[in-house]
Amino acid sequence: MRGEQRDTARAPARGHTGAVNLVTLADITAAADRIAGHAVRTPLVPAPWADRPLWIKPESLQPVGAFKIRGAYNAVASIEPGRRERGVVAYSSGNHAQAVAYAAKAFGVPAWIVVPHDTPAVKVEATRSYGAEVVLVGTGERESKAYEIVERQDATLVPPFDDPHVIAGQGTIGLEIVADLPEVDLVLLPVSGGGLIAGVAAAVKALRPQAQVWAVEPELAADTAASLARGELVSWPVEDRNRTIADGLRSQPSPLTFAHQRALVDGIVTVSEDEIRSAVAVLARRAHLVAEPSGAVTTAAVLHHADELPAGRTVAVLSGGNIDPDVLAELLRV
Repeated sequence: MRGEQRDTARAPARGHTGAVNLVTLADITAAADRIAGHAVRTPLVPAPWADRPLWIKPESLQPVGAFKIRGAYNAVASIEPGRRERGVVAYSSGNHAQAVAYAAKAFGVPAWIVVPHDTPAVKVEATRSYGAEVVLVGTGERESKAYEIVERQDATLVPPFDDPHVIAGQGTIGLEIVADLPEVDLVLLPVSGGGLIAGVAAAVKALRPQAQVWAVEPELAADTAASLARGELVSWPVEDRNRTIADGLRSQPSPLTFAHQRALVDGIVTVSEDEIRSAVAVLARRAHLVAEPSGAVTTAAVLHHADELPAGRTVAVLSGGNIDPDVLAELLRV
């Protein structure tokens, strides 16, 4: 589904969606204080090669190579110290894994990270480099194994997106965007589990209500587009979602993140696999930025679906740059 714009007249009021409490600007501001000194305040990089006023926000510059450090560190920092000492557990396709491992090392606590066996080696090795114990499992087994470890170790689970502290941490990106470009008209974000767009949308809409926030999703994992179109969560089989090269965008929204999307997100556009691949190459060649496929989808939307997007000053969030070197070399040869 391409260029779908939600019916704002029927969207739930901001700050409240049924029984779900949305993350607030105060939550996000508190998160910014907690993560200061650990997450990089990434710049807005002008993209004069684009056909619109465009800035790239490269979260690939974070210590773990992706935005996930923001939410993970805020979540770990928010655990009561005595409880935190028992350790943390996470399940992830890679970037959240590294972020939780980084935060655990910063606090000097154990970490067990459950990842699928097909996670890119660069992400697995990086997670281990922070001292975490990496547990490799089969497709669709991450969550059950993580809960098993939580029970056995009496540790605390740090979810990849379904957690208010994680969402608030990701929302600090929105604070920075509005501070650096007060007249921003459009913010583009990759969407999967939904924690990133939930937090950023909450911040942007609170600080600049007239700005639009749009999601970008791979066509081969377009469960969010289907859910927004129907007004309720639509599940796609994991085998279908795993077809996309964007390995960080294979999760599905939770009721919490979907409530934020229904209340705060203005539209969604989907991009093809070829468009994602070409965007990785464009970012490397024209912007001199390394992007993993998941991080390149927003640029793909600008390059290939500009006519479906609102006009104006646009920020495309490049969510991460943890790409296998061999895959990057292959994409650059095209």
